[in-house]
Amino acid sequence: MTGSLPRRLLPALAALALLAACAPEPPPTRSAAPMGLSPQIAALYGPVADGERIIPAVPPQYLSADKVRREVDYFTDRPPGTIVVDPYARYLYLVQPGQRALRYAIAVGREGRGFSGEAVIPIKREWPRWIPTKSMIAEDPEQYGPWKDGMDGGLSNPLGARALYLHRDGKDTYYRIHGTNDVSSIGKATSAGCIRLWNQDILDLYARVSPGTQVVVLTEAESGKGTVPAGRALPPRVAGLNSVAPPGETAATMFFTESF
Repeated sequence: MTGSLPRRLLPALAALALLAACAPEPPPTRSAAPMGLSPQIAALYGPVADGERIIPAVPPQYLSADKVRREVDYFTDRPPGTIVVDPYARYLYLVQPGQRALRYAIAVGREGRGFSGEAVIPIKREWPRWIPTKSMIAEDPEQYGPWKDGMDGGLSNPLGARALYLHRDGKDTYYRIHGTNDVSSIGKATSAGCIRLWNQDILDLYARVSPGTQVVVLTEAESGKGTVPAGRALPPRVAGLNSVAPPGETAATMFFTESF
């Protein structure tokens, strides 16, 4: 035999080469979490396919430990399934069994801080329609005037991916818990608007609550209630911001976004 391959093997080798060329490429490996972000948090706040829409990931710089969704101790006599909104601490709690709650970071505007007490959620909506108020149009006709007849639901809509509508005594309070198209606003006290969450968080909350869910919105004097056992002093407030400062958190800057 010579160093060359036998003739009878050439057709087989040619066929193998053709199969290799036509074989599909292996699936891409799952990308690692962004620097400094755990895989669990990256998964919670990564891009989400919702029907034909792709909700973008929340940028890592906003995902600080005090803002990401988590289960925490929560001391309350409210039944599991109740939503407690603390507009001044900028958190929303979904009460769980065993003195626990799921905690979501929120942004809250002056309208959100102007509502307190009890309400019920009779209506939930996916990708809700948004209509600016008459006062918004009067204050900034150039920005809001084009939407005087409303904006259909979508990624650019201020109400985000989902909305929970709050009623009291059978009447609409015009107070909403909803998503947002401005991820940078979460955790901040804003100059206007209701209560908003990252779209990834409102999707999670929306899936957990049903029509009839009870909602309690705390007053400024009640802010921090539930975060410590009964009889213990509430966390200190940050002067000038009407808010409770979570440990290690400094006063947040004001951010203007109006949505209803």
